Parts: sequence; structure tokens; C-alpha cells
Amino acid sequence: MVRNALFTGLVFDEFDRPVGAASVGLEPCYVIDDAGFKRHIPSEGVDRQVLSKIASLMKGSEDLLSEQAAKMLGTDDPFSKAIIETQLKNIEKQFDALFEAGIPEEMRAYLGMTGFKVIVNLHGEVLRFEQPGAPPGQDE
Repeated sequence: MVRNALFTGLVFDEFDRPVGAASVGLEPCYVIDDAGFKRHIPSEGVDRQVLSKIASLMKGSEDLLSEQAAKMLGTDDPFSKAIIETQLKNIEKQFDALFEAGIPEEMRAYLGMTGFKVIVNLHGEVLRFEQPGAPPGQDE
């Protein structure tokens, strides 16, 4: 069950306006202003699109990413690296746990400060996302 919109504060509409977040019953939604009409788009669909795109960008680089992650954690022994690499190779299986736990507000703030943005249309389709340090055209 999804508890909160994962990318609250990082989602923008096609006109670079921030998209709000609200709940309809128990379902978290992104709220897109459509000329005064507030469209409530279930956040899980948008969030899964973003996570799938991030996962596809990571494919093939799991060994390098796991090595760097282990170093950052101060556990760069072969066993820790192997565990992290296995988790990265099966990243799609981690999505449900992420939806349950959410992304901490501090992490979302950090992503926002580094320029991470998700651009959606009025129907909640992800048009692109901008990520820090990516070469131009990499996010499309």
C-alpha cells in the first residue's frame, strides 16, 4: 500500500509550475492545476514511471554503483559489495518497500537542491525528468 507520494516537491507540470500533493481517501495524489481545475492524479503511477526510468539508467552499472556505495558506507569488503550489487540488480523488487517507507523529506530536499525534477503532463504521464550531473538529452 502506498502511503505518500514519493516525489512530493519534485514534480512539475509542463509549464514548470510545482505540482501539489494531497490524498483522496487513503490514496496519495499529485494535484495538477489545469486552468483552475485541480486534477488529482494517483501518485503511484507517476512514481513508478520515475523509478522505472532510474532503474533502467542503472542497468549495466551495478558493479560500479555497488563499489561506490560500499565505499560511501565504509564497508567496501567483497561481501558488502556483493550484497549491494545483488540489491541493485533486483531494484524493481525494492520498489514496494520504498512505497511503504517513503523517501525522507531531507532526501527530497537534497534532490531538489541538486536540480532533480520530474515533469508530467495533465494526465500524470512523465514527460521527462531532470537529474543532476546527467549529460544533456540523457533524461529523455
